[in-house]
Amino acid sequence: MKICRRETFNSAHRLFRPEWSDEKNLEVFGKCSYPNYHGHNYALEVWVDGEVNPETGFVIDLKTLKEIIQSEISHRFDHRNLNLDCKEFEGIIPTTENIAIVIWKILRSKIDSKFQIEIHLSETEKNKVVYSGD
Repeated sequence: MKICRRETFNSAHRLFRPEWSDEKNLEVFGKCSYPNYHGHNYALEVWVDGEVNPETGFVIDLKTLKEIIQSEISHRFDHRNLNLDCKEFEGIIPTTENIAIVIWKILRSKIDSKFQIEIHLSETEKNKVVYSGD
């Protein structure tokens, strides 16, 4: 059985490689490479796969899952510049793909290993990534 908790957070970022010229960054990353950063309203879905507990009827208590997501992800990344404010992205280009990987790694360490987890992260209504581990 799979269940899901959806949360949102707003973050700014810039996609660029400092060792590349502005022209090369613009060629590869387009306007996402502009030096003054830009923001997104991210929608995060955390899918948890596991057995239904016969005593509670839950796979996992959604209140507990909500608290983990809010304390470990929302409070950490909401209204932050991922490039400048978040050590998790030092040396990593904060693409949606990399953000999903970072989130998965953080949550994997906080959610019981008996559960499989999958991250769905939407950067816009049209762009979404899914990550389920290494």
